[in-house]
Amino acid sequence: MLDRLSALPATVGAVFAAAVSAGALLAASPALAQPAATSLAAVAAKIQPHRAIYAMSLGSARNGSKVSDVRGRMMFEWADACDGWTTEQRFQLRFVYSEGEDMAMNTNYTTWEAKNGLRYRFNVRKLVNGEVDEEVRGEANLSEGGAGSAQFTKPDPQEMELPAGTMFPTAHTLAILDHADRKEPFFTRTIFDGSDAEGPTEVSTVVGKPGAPKDSAKDPLLKVGKAWPVRMAFFPVQSDSAQPEYEMSLHLLENGIAESMQIDYGDFTVNAVLEKIEALPKSGC
Repeated sequence: MLDRLSALPATVGAVFAAAVSAGALLAASPALAQPAATSLAAVAAKIQPHRAIYAMSLGSARNGSKVSDVRGRMMFEWADACDGWTTEQRFQLRFVYSEGEDMAMNTNYTTWEAKNGLRYRFNVRKLVNGEVDEEVRGEANLSEGGAGSAQFTKPDPQEMELPAGTMFPTAHTLAILDHADRKEPFFTRTIFDGSDAEGPTEVSTVVGKPGAPKDSAKDPLLKVGKAWPVRMAFFPVQSDSAQPEYEMSLHLLENGIAESMQIDYGDFTVNAVLEKIEALPKSGC
């Protein structure tokens, strides 16, 4: 369960690193068609490539939780690579358990995604207490409006089918912003992010009413016209459980920057608060 932290803002932008949840109350939108290319292009034009640093900490722990504290940092980078988007997330986290044991987790998660949403490359490396715990690497392809496949080279060579309607993480973030702009708050999509070898995930999303950024005084990059509370619930496609594997909440700006996030694992939550933000160049292509 803790390894899902390695995929935070790939799902919202990956951003994440983005998101918030509606659990079993969320239902799929009647229209499951992909957003129109012209609509997503308009949303993409507003995206501000950036590098952000978030302070991560334990939000709350319910009775019986084995986790008593969480501390660390996350670096999230969303860059414009001309014909594609690149993202990089680096986590340095320490978990303290009620029995008194600690676990240090360091994760590096990098992706490249074509701007037409049809090609994707991913690379994940996770260390636990200084030793390699998991490595995942591969690429995926989708047909226009159809199904696709993912080819893994690590941890073991394998090919995985992706169902029709699958989206990659950055396309999903753009779709969230598109739905927010069009005041269509509820939708569900199948997302493949390559954060592990378990396959795609059903993500149910609800977008709240627009408002102003909360921390616009911190940096000019946060002074944008609209911001939305977003809630997402993540259901593994291969699971029959009615309960999400985890949920995410975030405050998402119209330029793609997440001001804050919270990840809910059921028995404990982890908060991510923006500490530093830096603009990256927009592509001249």
